[in-house]
Order: sequence, then structure tokens, then C-alpha cells
Amino acid sequence: MTVLVIELSKYLMILLIAIYTYYNFKFFSIADEEGKNRLCGRQNFAMFLLHILAYVVLYLNTEDVKVLVFFGVQFVFFLCYIYLYRLFYRNVSRLLVNNTCMLLCISFIMMTRLDSGKAARQFVIAAAAAVLTWIIPYIIDRVWQLSKIPWIYGILGLALLAAVWLLGNTSYGAQLSINIGGFSFQPSEFVKISFVFFVATMFYRSLEFKNILVTTAVAAAHVLILVLSKDLGSALIFFVTYLLMLFVATSSFIYLLAGTASGAAAAVAACGLFSHVQKRVAVWRNPWSDISGSGYQIAQSLFAVGTGGWFGMGLYQGMPKSIPVVEKDFMFAAISEELGGIFALCVIFICLGCFLQFMLIANKMQAMFYKMIAFGLGVVYITQVFLTIGGVVKFIPSTGVTLPFVSYGGSSILSTFIIFGVIQGLYILKRNEEEEDEAA
Repeated sequence: MTVLVIELSKYLMILLIAIYTYYNFKFFSIADEEGKNRLCGRQNFAMFLLHILAYVVLYLNTEDVKVLVFFGVQFVFFLCYIYLYRLFYRNVSRLLVNNTCMLLCISFIMMTRLDSGKAARQFVIAAAAAVLTWIIPYIIDRVWQLSKIPWIYGILGLALLAAVWLLGNTSYGAQLSINIGGFSFQPSEFVKISFVFFVATMFYRSLEFKNILVTTAVAAAHVLILVLSKDLGSALIFFVTYLLMLFVATSSFIYLLAGTASGAAAAVAACGLFSHVQKRVAVWRNPWSDISGSGYQIAQSLFAVGTGGWFGMGLYQGMPKSIPVVEKDFMFAAISEELGGIFALCVIFICLGCFLQFMLIANKMQAMFYKMIAFGLGVVYITQVFLTIGGVVKFIPSTGVTLPFVSYGGSSILSTFIIFGVIQGLYILKRNEEEEDEAA
């Protein structure tokens, strides 16, 4: 009976996330708010059913009552997050709230399957981050001085990155984190937010060549420090974000082409300067040449994705733990193996739905400052998704970047909550303005 439940569950979970993903895109075709709210309610129903089903399977495999307790705590958290957000902010984007919960739900399911201890820590961090970032929409809606302090964003970001370069801990060939009071955090996860605010405030001030030159110099300093720290994944996110923000602000193809050419030249130079980059590129080109050594991680990832096929092996039926650091860089491979390729594609589409909502909000904002923030944070988010999944499936060399809301990591979870909180603030600000205009 247990085997039958486990086998049927994987198909039901695929059906539920497919329904959820369909609603994710159906949302954008509905004009009235009442229709959107009904659709979001159906999304919630599909998510909670998936959540229940997954933890039934996890319990049947472990027979550990703690799994059910952990599920109950999560269930209460999701209910509180969804309904309290709507209570505090009447005009909240319910789609982004739902997608946040769905991605976290998938993370908790896979983390419980991989390591229950880390799953509990991930939940505590997520819950704390949710509470801490609840105030961000309130700040965005009321504190207009955020557009007046560009150099605070720029200098603070450079100082944090420099601290990592000089004092940071080395992990997999790169200096990524700093330990303070027994806690480890990754400053680049937060600097990418201050970086977007810096660029947005500078472009809001002026688009004259002199101002663009100064902004480019500071942006280049951010990227250079990350390169010196050998954190090339983050460096690439910063570079792509700045280049696209510059292009959108100026509509100049000259800047876009010049930036792309300089970025390509810098990538070639980095490959020649850093041995660990050379190793990653060599592994990307042919992981099978050293399958028991440097190519082991990506080879196991490809085996996992291939073994899972379209419908997956089922929870606890695969071997995701054979992939080194699977809970961080390669969580997408674990999802593909046990929950299936269709499920994994739905995760990608949910991320794309978030990005599309970011871009629609950016398009609706009239103020240059708010428009650039929404656009910049959207680019940060989708670039990180692309780098993570691209590395897992060997589309690009692995960059060591985590999948937002899904991969294990406290800094990643908190920074993503901040990003979504800022976007929610912009959405609420715009909706409030629209209501005031209608009332007038």
C-alpha cells in the first residue's frame, strides 16, 4: 500500500504544480481584481494539497513523527504569511506572495528529504526573514528620501565587498562569506540590492555622459572586487544587471555593444588568470574526462536529471545525496531526479512568472527611480535563476550561485525576501496611486 501511495503521489504532485503554474500565467490575462483574487485562491488550494501530499510521502518513508510536526509548523507559517500580508497591505500582489510560498514549499520538501536538520534551520531563517521584511513595503510607500542617498548605497556596498575580499572565508576557491559572532553571512547577496539602488539613484539624477561615467566606474569597482575575491558568479550578476539597467535608462545600443564586448574580454581574461575558473570551464566542456575527480559533481547532476526523466523517481527513490553540495548549487538536479522533469520545468515557469510580474511593475512605474529599481531587481533575480539552472544542466559552467527561495542558505533566503519586499512596496505604491486617481 505504501509503495502504491508513493508511486501515485509523484503523478499527483506533478498535476498539482502544473495546475498552479497554469494559474501563474493565466493571472496576467485577467483584467479585474476579483477574478485575479479567485485565481490566486485556487493557486493556494493547489499548493496546500501538494504540500500535504509531499509530507505524507515523507512520513511514510521515514515513519518519523517529527516530520508531521514540521509539516504542521510550515502549514501555519504559510497560512499566516498569505493572510497577514493581505491584512497589512490591502493592495499586495497576491501572485508574488503565492509564488514565494510555493518556492519555499518546494525547498522545505526537498530539504526535509535531504537533511532534516538543515530543513529546520532553513525554515527558521525563512520565517525570521518573512517577519523582518514585512515592513519593507511600508517603507517603500512612505520614505521618498530613498532616492536621495546614492553614495550611501555605493560606498556601503564597496565596503562590504572589500571586507569579504580582505577578511572573508574561502569556499570552493572563492572568498564568499564573513563570520561574525559565530554566524556566517554572504555580503554579496545584500550588496546586489544596494547596487541596484545606487545605479537607480544615479540614473534618476542625470543621464549625462559625465554621470554615466562616474556610475560606470563605481559599478566596475564592485565587479572588480568580486573578481579579486574570485566570486565570479556574483560578478557576472552585477555586470549583467548594470549593463541592462544602463541600456534601459539610455536606450543606447552603443553602450550595450561596448559593455558586451568588454564583458566578453574580461571573461576571457578571468579564465586565463584564475585556475579554479579554468578548471570549471574544462569540466563544463568535458566532465567525463575526470568523472571521479573534478567532473564528479556535474556528472552526478546530469545522471540525476537523466534518471528522473519526465515524471521523476519519486521522493526517496533517487540518489540526490550523491551530488556534492546538492542542497545549495544543485537543488534543481535533486528536484529533477525525484520529482521529475515536468515538475522542474514548472519551477522554472514559476520563477519566470515572478520575473514577468517584476517587469510589468517596472513598466507601470512613472518615476525613473522606481522603474529602474523594479527592472534592476528583476534582472538580478532572473540572472541568478539562469546561472543556477544553467550550471546544473551543463548549459553554462557552474558559477556556485543558489536558486532563490529554493536552495539552502540563509543569506540567499533573506536577500530574496528583501527583493520581493521592495517589489511588493512598488506594486502597493502604484495600486494606491491608481485608487486615488479613480477616487479623484
